[in-house]
Amino acid sequence: MLNLYDLLVVGAGHAGCEAAAAAARMGCRTLLLTIDLDKLAHLSCNPSMGGPAKGHLIREIDAMGGLIARITDRTAIQIRMLNESKGPAVQSLRAQCDKRLYAQLMKEELEALPNLDLRQAMVERILPPADSGSFTVVTHTGWIYHARALVLTTGTFLRGRAVTGQAVWGAGRAGEAPAVALGEDLAALGFPLVRLKTGTPPRIHARSIDFQQTEVQHGSPTPLAFGHYYDQDEATRPPAYQGPPAQVYPHPTLHGWRPQLPCYQVHTTSAFHDLIRANLDRAPLFSGLIEGVGPRYCPSIEDKIVRFADKERHSLFLEPEGWSTHEVYVQGCNTSLPEDVQWAMLRTIPALRHVELMRAGYAIEYDAVASGEVGADLQARRMPGLFLAGQINGTTGYEEAAAQGLMAGINAVHYVCGLPGVILGRDQAYIGVLIDDLVTKEIREPYRMFTSRAEHRLLLRGDNADLRLTPLAHRLGLVDAARAAAVERRREAAATLRASLEARKVFPSTEVNTSLERAGVATLSRPVSAAELLSRPEVRYQQLQAPLALPIVPAELAELVEVECKYGGYIVRQQREVARLRKMEERPIPHDFDYEQLSGLRNEARQQLRRFRPATLGQAGRLAGINPADLAILLFALERRQSGR
Repeated sequence: MLNLYDLLVVGAGHAGCEAAAAAARMGCRTLLLTIDLDKLAHLSCNPSMGGPAKGHLIREIDAMGGLIARITDRTAIQIRMLNESKGPAVQSLRAQCDKRLYAQLMKEELEALPNLDLRQAMVERILPPADSGSFTVVTHTGWIYHARALVLTTGTFLRGRAVTGQAVWGAGRAGEAPAVALGEDLAALGFPLVRLKTGTPPRIHARSIDFQQTEVQHGSPTPLAFGHYYDQDEATRPPAYQGPPAQVYPHPTLHGWRPQLPCYQVHTTSAFHDLIRANLDRAPLFSGLIEGVGPRYCPSIEDKIVRFADKERHSLFLEPEGWSTHEVYVQGCNTSLPEDVQWAMLRTIPALRHVELMRAGYAIEYDAVASGEVGADLQARRMPGLFLAGQINGTTGYEEAAAQGLMAGINAVHYVCGLPGVILGRDQAYIGVLIDDLVTKEIREPYRMFTSRAEHRLLLRGDNADLRLTPLAHRLGLVDAARAAAVERRREAAATLRASLEARKVFPSTEVNTSLERAGVATLSRPVSAAELLSRPEVRYQQLQAPLALPIVPAELAELVEVECKYGGYIVRQQREVARLRKMEERPIPHDFDYEQLSGLRNEARQQLRRFRPATLGQAGRLAGINPADLAILLFALERRQSGR
């Protein structure tokens, strides 16, 4: 058959890129279709990566062989660790990337992959498999492709429209046409669609900023990276940037390991707030012009001023968009206010009193598929072989999209090969938490990942992502044997080091206490093991190296063992809780289970179970409206079915 592929991916945002790359690495002949090949994984919103929970997702994607982490490391203009004063479960990396360079390197990475073809085209119609057993995809030029499985990653393009003030125009994002025909086609195929909204801030010219009236935020003085790097791929570590920082930005961060650009903090003013309040009648968010529901945790600045009327000021962050551009992103100032209001309100801030806007902020409204339409493998319930990933599932953010794309690509390959789906548990990965939330909860606003959503977050740290997930990735064909072996060596090294620390006894003496004091460690009054000494909250491995003559080990290994020593009791407790719940969590529910026949089940519970079709008893228990009595009835029915009664 002409143009027949194993897998066809529609859309090349972060979800599409990760889906296509995963499928190609697993040996499937894959086609990636996108409206503009120059904007693969385009950082259309803030060109930043990571942050709480999002950084954990990036680490997990990298552990599974994904692309996002290493491209971030190579294009970061600034990187730093957030929440350093808090526990390891909530510490997370955040990086600012060079927007143009990021898309360029992603394109180069995908073009080099065997089994992957890239084409520029807008998909307008999808025909489900018939006698041929394959999907038919029709583009805007009438060209036809066929594929055994299909992954849709449409981002904000489905019937998208942009809004600034009273100006409304069709767009997937600024300057790019929306996918109107595809949105209408999905509706015609029976998919219920919901209207969501996201926003962007103004971009301003760096030369028009008075940097002397800002608070400078520098990057990390020590090497940091999202990717996992081992001995065998030392050459792929992110290189130091070879050119000088753009001269327009003062206070360049010139660290020993690589130069970085600083970011800058400013604050809104009372005049800023007054201007917004005086123009609320012109704000599309309040005038009714915007229909879609926006993300609660990333509100527009006009929404902040109304919702938090008691706050005298809000923080805004001026973040460069790259080494070779003067465009600066005003983080925290998403808005769809009229352009004249955007100019005026920014100029009330002392550092921006002469600011020049290069691009006005705007809102984007788009279609997403309603909750309950995908299963835990991200396959559409009403159309086998069709997988959905990214904002089409109601999420927001590059990281959430990339994680879904990775899993959709894996499961689409397994569908083509007749293999069972790969489903990560909530105790295995933040990716598992994300997807489980999407298939068990009613998504009424764009979903954002938070550490608080993970009940086992002490097990799901950024420092152990490779230990948790790389063995699985190797079995799936996503990473090679050399990388898998390197992870196992790291696991063994950590176990050996921790065992040696537990076996090493340290006795109080004048000599020992003097050397501990010199290293900034409180003295001993009784014998302890080195592991017990390291379990003190304020003690770091490096502090004990000289006093106790501990071996010199890589910083990443020392940090991993530190966490295990400090939180070992809590980790064991969480592991026991996971084991206790696993029996119920893994109890499967047949997809064709007839809930209508369950006597005693409440109508609300029956409706929820019928709509979401949970794959396991654990998923059923997390559905809204399901109580313990409902679960007991369901469990009894499953046991009767299993015994044949």
